[in-house]
Amino acid sequence: MINNKTIEIRNFSTGLPKKMKYGNGKEINTGIRKQTTEEALLKKEGFRGDGVGDLKNHGGLDRAVCVYPYEHYLLWEKEFGNPLPPSTFGENLTVTNMLEKDVCVGDIFRLGEAIIQVTQGRIPCSTITKRTNNPALLKKMVQTGFTGYLCRVLEEGVVQKDSKITLLESHPKKVSILFGNEIYFHKHKDIEGIKRMLSVEELADEWKEPLVSRLNKLTAIH
Repeated sequence: MINNKTIEIRNFSTGLPKKMKYGNGKEINTGIRKQTTEEALLKKEGFRGDGVGDLKNHGGLDRAVCVYPYEHYLLWEKEFGNPLPPSTFGENLTVTNMLEKDVCVGDIFRLGEAIIQVTQGRIPCSTITKRTNNPALLKKMVQTGFTGYLCRVLEEGVVQKDSKITLLESHPKKVSILFGNEIYFHKHKDIEGIKRMLSVEELADEWKEPLVSRLNKLTAIH
């Protein structure tokens, strides 16, 4: 259950893509290394002054805002014994009390002056490994479903680092991000689970398309 009183933004970050060195002198253009921000205008496309390096796998209207639960930082730091910098995962909002098990696809939140809607779990990519130099962390994120999630913008507005986040509308289908991650990453043949996810109209197209394709293959008459 989401408790509005206890939701808190622990870090608010934006940043445009820039070169990041990793491994043995290799380089990648990425928006993962965001900077802590005081205030930014949230448009339909995302925060002003924010961007992604890989337009194929990131960004777009359904993926305008990236959220990551602060609680997982404590878990990963304890597990791997390394402190993690703010916005390690390239998220815009690091928040308390908005865990994947409690947040559902289609849930609507007020964020400062803006209104956002949860659209899909985040698919962690190898850029996280390049940034942290810890391949085990990426595997753990997928294994646990502690991936964070993405949102579309229903109403534009200014967001500040101390803005309030409040749940405006809980989606009636109650398909949690954690459930979605379980189906998407692990239970590839769970027909009922896939149908349950696809019953949420607000699900991002980037997830709908592969799930429809999976369902069609599973239910095809041989």
